[in-house]
Amino acid sequence: MTTWPDTRILDLFGIELPIIQAPMAGATTPEMVIAVSEAGGLGSLPSAQYTVEQLRAALESIRSGTSRPINVNFFCHVMPADDPARQMAWRARLAPYYVEAGLDPAVPPPVTGRAPFDDAFCQVVEEFRPEVVSFHFGLPETSLLERVKKIGAKVISSATTVAEALWLNERGIDAIIAMGFEAGGHRGNFLTQDMATQVGTIALVPQIVDAVRVPVIAAGGIADGRGIAAAFMLGASAVQIGTSYLFTQEAKIPAIHREALESATDDNTALTNLFTGRPARGILNRIMREIGPLSDLAPAFPTAGGALAPLKSHAEAKQSGDFTNLWSGQAARLAHKLLPAGTLTRQLADEAEKRLYPGGAH
Repeated sequence: MTTWPDTRILDLFGIELPIIQAPMAGATTPEMVIAVSEAGGLGSLPSAQYTVEQLRAALESIRSGTSRPINVNFFCHVMPADDPARQMAWRARLAPYYVEAGLDPAVPPPVTGRAPFDDAFCQVVEEFRPEVVSFHFGLPETSLLERVKKIGAKVISSATTVAEALWLNERGIDAIIAMGFEAGGHRGNFLTQDMATQVGTIALVPQIVDAVRVPVIAAGGIADGRGIAAAFMLGASAVQIGTSYLFTQEAKIPAIHREALESATDDNTALTNLFTGRPARGILNRIMREIGPLSDLAPAFPTAGGALAPLKSHAEAKQSGDFTNLWSGQAARLAHKLLPAGTLTRQLADEAEKRLYPGGAH
């Protein structure tokens, strides 16, 4: 393809195809990032799944596999204060499941969670100098953000409302991801906690495009060339795609998650805070149906997962996803199955080209 309707993201990031592979903690591998970037898209590494040393090792692997632009993604939440009462209430709610599984509910749960962007992670960014750095849940403190900008990295972040997009735009970031309600995984919301008023992609993208001066990346419910073409018609300059990449050969997910994705439908996902403490879209399973999917008992992000971890491990050993976070967007059924990530990237671009230029002239 010689041109796209809007080439601002291509020019900004130095990539060939306006397709960004979403950073999916727990599922994205360095091999996926390399494959997408080598295909001409933007491979994205989710750093919240790593310690600082693990992140350094992953970036060393990626830099040895591709010299093309990459995106390194970070969470920028504030760690909550200890809340023993809420943790105890959560464990009490889960106790019947422990008993059913033959586990002792009195045993202290393992410590789990995701680390926010801080000085140590920023030092890794300064060392490896990725072309793009993306953030989820807003932006980090100003001093850290300025250090990222100083190395020449392009900064992007997710907005789930126009108000959030304006907030990001005022702080001088380079592009905004318009994250529709359909998207899988954690919501990027940071100015609102009201999930009842979150906006769908087709309504959100053009309103953010009209409200900000920077290019907009559409995300949520986009799984094939039709969705990419539609995003451009709404004014987006690129798309970010997640769920489709969960089907690729490079994705690292449990077999039960892959099986659930294979049978996913348009109406069997929901937003849930049970697994981490923040709303995230995943395929409905037993615990979501019986407790939630949204519960005031779930401890604050990212501490809710510890008490669920023993139940998750026990169930997965029996090939059950009753307590597993089966992240998925609403368009899983549209995804191509079991392609290499690079092949998927090029195929998505080809499909979009045919939709945007049916006569072949462009």
